[in-house]
Amino acid sequence: MSLGFFMPMKKPPTTTHQQKQVTVVNGKPIFYEPADLKAARAMLMGHLGQHVPDQKFKGPLRLIVKWCFPITGKRKDGEYKDTRPDNGNSNKLLEDCMEDLGYFERGDQQIASLIVEHFWAELPGIYIKLEEV
Repeated sequence: MSLGFFMPMKKPPTTTHQQKQVTVVNGKPIFYEPADLKAARAMLMGHLGQHVPDQKFKGPLRLIVKWCFPITGKRKDGEYKDTRPDNGNSNKLLEDCMEDLGYFERGDQQIASLIVEHFWAELPGIYIKLEEV
């Protein structure tokens, strides 16, 4: 089984899963998502929700993600982006949203192969390809 799609967006989220916050209430740590992280999660869930497969992916998977950010400065379309956010942090929120929406049978631990790239692009958004390997 394989699934591929592009989610055009004015600007892919740069807020990452790592930006969760902690506060202490009655001596116990409470983790929460700040407003910008909640907004990024909601945006991803809205876009990803349109592509949820009829059947969950089973077994080991390969996930290919191409983050396409709007061009700034003297950048060129298709040029690799080497500024924040880093690949790991930006992709964790995406994977969590895919898991929450039911893309995977057992969760994002099924992702055995992961290819993540960041680009500058005239058409910003996120390309995703998910396939059983």
